[in-house]
Amino acid sequence: MKSETRCIFCSIIKDELSAVKIFEDHAFVAFMDKYPINKGHTLVLPKNHHESIFTMGDDEVGKLFSTVSFLAKGIVKALDAKGLNIGQNNGRAANQIVPHVHVHIIPRYSYDSSNGRWPSRNLISDEELEKIAEKIRSFLTVEGIRAN
Repeated sequence: MKSETRCIFCSIIKDELSAVKIFEDHAFVAFMDKYPINKGHTLVLPKNHHESIFTMGDDEVGKLFSTVSFLAKGIVKALDAKGLNIGQNNGRAANQIVPHVHVHIIPRYSYDSSNGRWPSRNLISDEELEKIAEKIRSFLTVEGIRAN
């Protein structure tokens, strides 16, 4: 598939590009957003390349959002977030930047939403992302086995 070979997320899945991963199984991967809206901003995506949610089967969509729910709980607990936003964009009109299905988990804190606007995105070093990821990974367990 032509778009898959040029997809940055497919390159991360294939370990051709680096990312700070917090979770990976046979079907999905989750990693820290390099330009986070907030501390702990995570992207969750299927390993199978789909440009939009419209080309995914219902079962795969369900499993994707079950994975999102599992990860969101761990992220909120690990980072003591007071809430979170979950976002999923499809198509350029919806501001989908990378044409590979992905879900944003964005932790929210009491200090970040006093004006009702999103915090600004900032580039964070891999070292800082790794520190945050380690906190999150420590809270992600599946049947007593640490994820990733």
